[in-house]
Amino acid sequence: METKRPTFKTLIEILLVSTRLGFTSFGGPVAHLGYFHEEYIRRRKWMDEKSYADLVALCQFLPGPASSQVGIGIGVMRAGVLGGITSFIGFTLPSVIALILFAILLQRVDIGTAGWLHGLKIVAVAVVAHAILGMAQKLTPDLNRKAIALFALVGTLMWQTAYTQIGIILLAGLLGFLIFKEQKEKIETVLTFPISKRLATFCLVLFFGLLIVLPIINQATSISWLALFDSFYRSGSLVFGGGHVVLPLLEKEFVPTWLTEEEFLSGYGAAQAVPGPLFTFAAYIGAVINGWQGGLLATFAIFLPAFLLILGALPFWNELRSNPKIKGALMGVNAAVVGILIAAFYEPIWTSSILEAADFALAAILFSMLVYWKVPPWIVVVTGAIGGWFLSFI
Repeated sequence: METKRPTFKTLIEILLVSTRLGFTSFGGPVAHLGYFHEEYIRRRKWMDEKSYADLVALCQFLPGPASSQVGIGIGVMRAGVLGGITSFIGFTLPSVIALILFAILLQRVDIGTAGWLHGLKIVAVAVVAHAILGMAQKLTPDLNRKAIALFALVGTLMWQTAYTQIGIILLAGLLGFLIFKEQKEKIETVLTFPISKRLATFCLVLFFGLLIVLPIINQATSISWLALFDSFYRSGSLVFGGGHVVLPLLEKEFVPTWLTEEEFLSGYGAAQAVPGPLFTFAAYIGAVINGWQGGLLATFAIFLPAFLLILGALPFWNELRSNPKIKGALMGVNAAVVGILIAAFYEPIWTSSILEAADFALAAILFSMLVYWKVPPWIVVVTGAIGGWFLSFI
């Protein structure tokens, strides 16, 4: 089915609703999906329940920020490609602006001695530990997937090169393909999307073309903005399992070449305090490197793969989700993601944040607030900053 021409009124409606969600959607990808369901499905009935569940399944299948891709997909279903772009801008822009402003603020303070910024690094310990527990329960429920996760953990820690994680993800996909190829799923609904297969094919070709060509051009030139674009684009292309997994990829790309470890982890802690997708952490990194222009470039580059993939995959989703071999490969990749995230939890998060017993005590308090008392993430972040400031006087 071809894309319908959207009306200006429809686009404004999408922009207003998605922007409100961008200002209020705290809590990470799972919480975002809950907000989307409440607003788009229950209140406005833009899609039915089964169509929404299938769209979520597709976005979990693809690399990239799942909640952002669901938001883009809903916008596409509502008003074609322009609807997807509008939905993305509304949901993402509030946190992008906040993190760019935070990065500019950091240029005016001594981050090496700021206790509250060390507190933000300890927040990252609690947040990533929480993410690991949730993902491990869901993505490694059996011994085979636990073994794949262990392989990914050991490989990532022992061979820390630029290509290790890519190789691990590919090998895990092959193992999943071989071990879980008999997985079957009952397909109850067949979805139709307002995107032509021709446009979808173009988006997929562009996605893979940029992934291959950008590193080659970057090696042949010395253009700084192209190097930034290439690094962020590759990071956005290779993330399976949610926003937290982008942390090790970005850390390998930018620390210490472009920014210090303290700057990196302080920004990651601050990213927990803002609503919207965690991928907007890229806006902070870009702004530290090259001001607000760098922040906008980084945001565009890291989200472009997600946009190309969701547009490219929508018309082919019915065929993909009925293929048990593809589903098995994805199970292996998701298990490897857990191991990669545990490796990132140790280095650089734990090793640079937990320096003494008092740091561990604060991390335990923040973790308990997040996991057991279900305190909103922004309160956890504020508590971590205050706690870090307090610890600087002890």
